[in-house]
Amino acid sequence: MSKNEKTWLVTGASKGIGLALVRELLKSGANVVATSRTLASLVDLIGPASDTFLPVQVDLVDERSVQACVAQAIAQFGRIDVIVNNAGYGLQGTIEGISDEELRRNFEVNVFAPAHVLRHVLPHMRQQRSGHVFNVGSIAGFQGGYAGWGIYAATKFALAGLTEALAAEIAEFGIKATLVYPGPVRTEFLSSGSLVVARHGIGEYTAAQALLDVHLDEMAGKQAGDPNKLASLVIQAAGAAEPPLHLFAGKIANDLALQKLAAVEKDLTAWREVSDATDFPD
Repeated sequence: MSKNEKTWLVTGASKGIGLALVRELLKSGANVVATSRTLASLVDLIGPASDTFLPVQVDLVDERSVQACVAQAIAQFGRIDVIVNNAGYGLQGTIEGISDEELRRNFEVNVFAPAHVLRHVLPHMRQQRSGHVFNVGSIAGFQGGYAGWGIYAATKFALAGLTEALAAEIAEFGIKATLVYPGPVRTEFLSSGSLVVARHGIGEYTAAQALLDVHLDEMAGKQAGDPNKLASLVIQAAGAAEPPLHLFAGKIANDLALQKLAAVEKDLTAWREVSDATDFPD
């Protein structure tokens, strides 16, 4: 491996943002370890293993499977320079209409699985004294006020908090962290396999469920975000001398983030005096 080649580990690489990123990275000459739940999907879409490409079938919820993948990557390329925790799925449904099993599964894939990857890659990055972690969140993990997306938003807020703390932990080792907040991206996210819709136990919340159905019908295939351009944005951030901790992707994400910041500032200002008064006196 030449000094200019980096090794990337990309999860959820058989579709959407992950697939676009892997293709772009391979064109640029990078070494890529790509994971999916099925090896065949990676080989069919990207190609067989080569000197620069290692497709790996991984169950990200199973920590032993993740550990084995990292060992394969180190064995082939000697190092991992960039992690992209991209794998995840959407869960729609009212808070009371989502079962405990559905809730826990969404956290297992969207939060606990990235933690498995970090647990087994970060020791290598610390030893290298270099590396970059990208955790792919969602604008719903920054501005979460969407009926029917509460649990999914909670997973992405959790990933955001994890990333902010991670950045503070790893900075002294020369490792950087970036949280990517995409807006709606034109991928398979709203299609079967990438989205679970909980339709049981919603009681009288028929209006909320109707809103979810309209969202599915009107948004699928018409999202504003271009996955190829988002992939290029991630690569650009990875090459920056001072990469951002918070990376919003797309006009919608940027606009919603600014709206959230304005709303928080409004509440802070309105309640600052009485809030400050809850401290013990000096």
